[in-house]
Amino acid sequence: MSDLTNLPIAAMRDGLNRKDFSAKELAEAHIRAVEGARTLNAFTVETPERALAAADAADKDFAAGTAKPLSGIPLGIKDLFCTEGVETSASSNILKGFVPQYESTISARLFADGAGMLGKLNLDEFAMGSSTETSACGDTINPWRAADGRNLVPGGSSGGSSTAVAARLVAGATGTDTGGSIRQPAAFTGITGFKPTYGRCSRWGTVAFASSLDQAGPMARDVRDCAILLQSMAGFDAKDSTSLELPVPDFEAALTGDLLGKRVGIPREYAIDNIPADITALWEAGRAMLRDAGAEIVDISLPHTKYALPTYYIIAPAEASSNLARYDGVRYGQRETPDGGNLIDMYEATRSAGFGDEVKRRIMIGTYVLSAGYYDAYYLQAQKVRTLIKRDFEQAFRECDVILTPTAPSAAFPLAEKMDDPVSMYLNDVFCVPASLAGLPAMSVPVGLNADGLPLGLQLIGDALDEEGLFNAGYALERAAGFSAQPEKWW
Repeated sequence: MSDLTNLPIAAMRDGLNRKDFSAKELAEAHIRAVEGARTLNAFTVETPERALAAADAADKDFAAGTAKPLSGIPLGIKDLFCTEGVETSASSNILKGFVPQYESTISARLFADGAGMLGKLNLDEFAMGSSTETSACGDTINPWRAADGRNLVPGGSSGGSSTAVAARLVAGATGTDTGGSIRQPAAFTGITGFKPTYGRCSRWGTVAFASSLDQAGPMARDVRDCAILLQSMAGFDAKDSTSLELPVPDFEAALTGDLLGKRVGIPREYAIDNIPADITALWEAGRAMLRDAGAEIVDISLPHTKYALPTYYIIAPAEASSNLARYDGVRYGQRETPDGGNLIDMYEATRSAGFGDEVKRRIMIGTYVLSAGYYDAYYLQAQKVRTLIKRDFEQAFRECDVILTPTAPSAAFPLAEKMDDPVSMYLNDVFCVPASLAGLPAMSVPVGLNADGLPLGLQLIGDALDEEGLFNAGYALERAAGFSAQPEKWW
């Protein structure tokens, strides 16, 4: 039954409905896969008992004819989503041992629709990173390897999610995307990742990084599987003031692959210097694929794109500085109490010991740009530029229906290669950040391999709330590319 782990979610759903196999068999196959892949360090916590309990409930539902949309589907949950009774650490020492007494809205909706949880997935600490190397739980390793055998990063911050999906340890996974943290790891591991419109998915019960940017989304084997998962994840939540009170469309029904009459925009500003030739060639091939699917390719301009990355790295750290002020050692998580120290000493010792270097760096940047004398020069100015970036997209979508760009400026790189160069690491998000600042839906679709045999993805950006059109464009690109490569098992 080991082949069960190779099935996409849609095929698992169909097989369970036909009773080709049981939900328990499906869960057990994935549990064995997880146990055999601990070298990859994709999980922070394994919960096989929860996966089996959900499978038993699913088998009863199938027998009674009352199966739910995700009955029996075994998923991984990024360790940024609070899970009742299961440790949620955000891969940070400061939250080690924190066991929530409540369930995040996203995970609750997936479980209510019948999904089981195989465990919590590793990430960059507090989702701050692009390689899952800032995790206090250790590095996650990409199941793809370099030609010379070196271990590669799986991207970040949702690196545990991308590795678990690519290595066939889970059927699908939750991710969060603040500046590319679903799309970039999806591209690095040859899977599909989807960031919805800001507000489409509830943020309640998700550990906050940058509240005006954070958005949950699905990561899975293909476009259809992402549509299936987002159907369960999306929807209004009164507990989240940024949640959009709008009906959730049938995302899977939108997958026709017909782009006749649609216009695909190619932003000239994304043709940056020093982009690898194989990524440029893939981008050109993607245009041809969408043209062949019936779309018209049009040239567009996003003139403020060059300001997106510096704008993001002012706004996101500023919000992180505010959000992470709550971790003080008083109510939960790690506490350090220096001998003879007072309350302030306890705060300082706890935060110094509990946060990693990258989190400290971003807190300091954020505190600086919010401080008196610098707020107007940095934070307020960044918010004005963010508005201009959003207006660029609004203008562009008068001329096109979706936008096609590369997802990342490179393929996956070796572990430790960029950890000593934060600016180089931040540049990984150069293509993803603009859509995040504008709150737009965007996705990465695996399209090809580079000269070293590593996966590359292309990004599609949609207009606000047009997830249906974006999914369909992604489906057309996926069908045309015919990407079926998998990492060879070495773990």
